[in-house]
Amino acid sequence: MEFIIVTGMSGAGKSLAIKTLEDLGVFCVDNLPATLIPTVADLCAHSERRVERVAFVVDVREGEFLGPLQDVLATLRQHGHTVRILFLEADDQVLLRRFSESRRPHPLAPQGSVLRGISLERDRMASLKAEADMVVETSGLTIHDLRRLLVAAFRDDQPGGTKTAITVVSFGYRHGLPPDADLVLDLRCLPNPHFREELRPLTGRDPKVAEFLLEDAKARSYLEELLQFLRFALPYYVQEGRAYLTIALGCTGGRHRSVSAAEFLARQLQGDGREVGVRHRDIDKE
Repeated sequence: MEFIIVTGMSGAGKSLAIKTLEDLGVFCVDNLPATLIPTVADLCAHSERRVERVAFVVDVREGEFLGPLQDVLATLRQHGHTVRILFLEADDQVLLRRFSESRRPHPLAPQGSVLRGISLERDRMASLKAEADMVVETSGLTIHDLRRLLVAAFRDDQPGGTKTAITVVSFGYRHGLPPDADLVLDLRCLPNPHFREELRPLTGRDPKVAEFLLEDAKARSYLEELLQFLRFALPYYVQEGRAYLTIALGCTGGRHRSVSAAEFLARQLQGDGREVGVRHRDIDKE
């Protein structure tokens, strides 16, 4: 059998993850004490209904029951089962905003500071994160982005049951590198629409900005070479068994060149039959 451990920071998206896995036909159990996992696994293995994939949500709500988890997982592996750990992460300010919007208390600080609860949770979950097979940073993801990524990672319609989900992210170096980037490509050497007065207020999604970039021979050649490199490199990531890959394209501010380039490269890769999403991190920043 295959066991999927869904864990991570409170507010990082575990509820959406378990609902997505349920939609994929995985038998899901939320907030089960780790010591009871072998019992449930044995029941599933001997049930009349053929259960091949089971997901458990395991997090700090378990309190002292979280301690034996790693021994429990080792036992499952010793019995020949496959165990995959999915860890969902987000930065402190994003988690704080999500708790504020939901008006729910943090499980480690029910009547105190949410930030204090987040800090305590990071400490307690650090060892489990270090053993995770897949760590997903959800700070910049919409619920649709996260669902698409998880469907690609856990659907069971192909050999090995996974397919690499690709996300192309535009960003501005002025605002820092995306923490979840696997490949970072610098576009600051390309002609900058910011210095064209009529293009400055627009974004890279506007056809005028895209035309400015793609009709420039130097820029077009640069992007075509990047595309050829990605077509060369992506099969290696797929062979490695990567569930998802984030390609980050950066320009100075993250509003013009990187946005148009991300849209262009994503369209080309989608045309190759790949599952590709696009995210523009800094498009609304000045």
